[in-house]
Amino acid sequence: MHKLVRIIILNILLMFLVACDKPQTQEHANLVIDKTLCQFSVGECYKKVADLQVGLLIDPINTPSEKPLIVTLSSNQKITNISMRIEGRDMFMGIIPVSLSEIKDNVYQGPVIFGSCSSNYMVWRVFVSFDYQQQTRTLMYDFLADNDNN
Repeated sequence: MHKLVRIIILNILLMFLVACDKPQTQEHANLVIDKTLCQFSVGECYKKVADLQVGLLIDPINTPSEKPLIVTLSSNQKITNISMRIEGRDMFMGIIPVSLSEIKDNVYQGPVIFGSCSSNYMVWRVFVSFDYQQQTRTLMYDFLADNDNN
């Protein structure tokens, strides 16, 4: 009988030892860089539509949350009726309009500030709509906020 009690107690203690393992944290996990996202550290992020090439650049290039940023849009041809907005790609963070002004031929700039997210991985999507060759076109650019890899 004593032997059975000892075995039961030993099993219970072993269960607690197994359950008391160190918790796995994601703090030190190496995140894989998503190559589909804009990497402003290497320059403008380009999209093509028809024979038009449209570049987007955000400064500072690490795109910090809750800080003033400058968005620059450039094109190799004349575009008109430009509108821009920023939204969260994977979660709703509101709609942030960006007011652009032409600073030189085919180059437009505007200020923006976006909020922070409790997630360590917040991807934003820039929607750019414009008229080109009598058609309305829309391009989308995705980028990572608070990107220390830039």
